[in-house]
Amino acid sequence: MPGTGNLQALPADLPEPTDDGAADHLPGTRLPSVPLTSTGGGLVDLSTLPGTTVVYCYPMTGRPDRELPPGWDEIPGARGCTPQSCSFRDHHQDLRELGANVFGLSTQGTAYQREAAERLHLPFELLSDEDLALSKEVGLPTFEVEGVLLIKRLTMILEDGWIEKVFYPVFPPNESAQRVVEWLSPRAAE
Repeated sequence: MPGTGNLQALPADLPEPTDDGAADHLPGTRLPSVPLTSTGGGLVDLSTLPGTTVVYCYPMTGRPDRELPPGWDEIPGARGCTPQSCSFRDHHQDLRELGANVFGLSTQGTAYQREAAERLHLPFELLSDEDLALSKEVGLPTFEVEGVLLIKRLTMILEDGWIEKVFYPVFPPNESAQRVVEWLSPRAAE
């Protein structure tokens, strides 16, 4: 059976992505109404959610039974979806205590995402933008691998459907949730 090695470990020589400005337009943007299929079994429209919502976007979670695309580890910002998801799992209670809901978002289909959510014991839903409806409407940064368009890794903090803060690029991915906790903490103390 092919494998991708330890999906939770990050290679020591992982290339760091640079800020190409592709997310500069996002803060202050009102999300359009685009219902997304969820691993929870329904549809989620991020534009209608009240309060604080954290949406971490990732290119593609690997699976232990499948190889990653050739050269995946050499693409800046590609590797690390599993460690990023695990960081949000491990900080989920902290984020809930700060009043935030959490969702992961990728272009992978819901069945593929459901496998990852179950395997990684994620206490939050993953959303599928498989047809790139939200990505195109908002102008999320993307890249292409083997003919497939994927979302670049970023994290958005939403307030009542408005993008308030964007973390981009996200590196290292396994520290993503901690940085969000640190950013939200002073707001919660007010």
